[in-house]
Amino acid sequence: MDAKMLANKYKDELIEDLMGLLEIDSVKGESEVDAPVGNGPKKALEYMLELGKRDGQETKMVGNLAGHIEFGQGDDLFGILGHVDVVPPGSGWTTPPFEPVIRDNQIYARGVQDDKGPTMAAYYALKILQAEGYEFNQRVRVIIGTDEESDWECTTRYFDTEEMPSAGFSPDAEFPVIHGEKGITSFNIVQTELEDEFVDGDIELKAFISGERYNMVPESAMAKLKVLVNMSAVIQSFEGYLRKTQLSGDYEIDSGFLKLELQGQSAHGSTPEEGINAGIELLRFLYTLELDSNGRQFVSFANDYIFDNFKGQAFNMAHQHEELGEVSVNTGMINYTEVDGGDFGINLRYPQGLDFEKRIKAFRDLISEKGFNIEDIHDQVPHYVDKNDDLVVTLLESYRSHVNDTREAFTIGGGTYARTLERGVAFGAMFKNTVDTMHQKDEHMDIDELILATAIYIEAMYRLTVKH
Repeated sequence: MDAKMLANKYKDELIEDLMGLLEIDSVKGESEVDAPVGNGPKKALEYMLELGKRDGQETKMVGNLAGHIEFGQGDDLFGILGHVDVVPPGSGWTTPPFEPVIRDNQIYARGVQDDKGPTMAAYYALKILQAEGYEFNQRVRVIIGTDEESDWECTTRYFDTEEMPSAGFSPDAEFPVIHGEKGITSFNIVQTELEDEFVDGDIELKAFISGERYNMVPESAMAKLKVLVNMSAVIQSFEGYLRKTQLSGDYEIDSGFLKLELQGQSAHGSTPEEGINAGIELLRFLYTLELDSNGRQFVSFANDYIFDNFKGQAFNMAHQHEELGEVSVNTGMINYTEVDGGDFGINLRYPQGLDFEKRIKAFRDLISEKGFNIEDIHDQVPHYVDKNDDLVVTLLESYRSHVNDTREAFTIGGGTYARTLERGVAFGAMFKNTVDTMHQKDEHMDIDELILATAIYIEAMYRLTVKH
């Protein structure tokens, strides 16, 4: 079998179907009766299931949150788990994020790397094998979710009623093979003790907004201030801060209020050090001002527990594992109003060996004395498959049969659907030298890499699930 030849044979069809999927704005929206995470994600799921029906496969929608396309027959079940929801596009795109275009052999669109392109490649691998006359030795399901970027309602709902595959992979990360993932938790740190009235300070903090998702480094931030004395001095100080930090920002005076805006650099929440957190940078500036008591309490907390806390040391959660690495912390959302106070949306990723439940309780006890509480904890424990498992070995061999790369299977701080399976790993679709544009403006995927990933998926599924 020549997997590369087969992938290229279906190249135009694959790209055409992918472009249609990329046109769908599938950012999580308002919950509705027949669309629990919004109409956009549901529409993208329906699109994929319609492709399966068109190609003669059995499909199933589960709770309008997830679904599957099934190939083959047999008692055993292998799963390929991808998602069609995307993070908000943000600003600064060269072309509209949901109007996919091809430039210099790259497809530009939100979600093309994460995870619509890889999901389509994996689907086409199975479609191609069947179309070319190969028979599967078991059932294989492409399981499609719609809430991976937020709360994973989709996989929870799906596996409440549907069969759990005995093994599988998620095409939502990197090659060669990822056999372990850190635990992922999100929680809110909420300011709970506010003064009833304004108390001292030359400046009142009226509002602060930054970030849209726990797992994204915020690229912009805004603060609204009521400056009681010497507004020009505050403006000059802000301009000096921008020059010193070499960050971009602006200010506006409107009806006696001073509005400050600052731009950072977005990045994935698993690697916050690769971005510039606009919210944190703007809070650093506010920390230099004489704020009212509630605003000062909020910003001082950030100084003590949020700034420079990439490894969780300020939470007393720093921990390292030989294979899964260190704790990482992303403050993905920061909000404040003078009426309700402030909150910090935290995305924390941790390796095996950290007793998260014990540490978060201790941290809650500590900050309660400072007028803050922890709410809305969502925790996914670390996931690990032995790198000598037959699944890992076969996928690694399939990859190496097409790519000259001797790297071994490894672990990551990101989280994929692989963790929903006992024997689940992440497998592609980024290569060693792929530019990672996930969660960033002008997200793009190289067409040659898309087709090569498809060939690797064909190879892997031929070895794992085809009759010989």
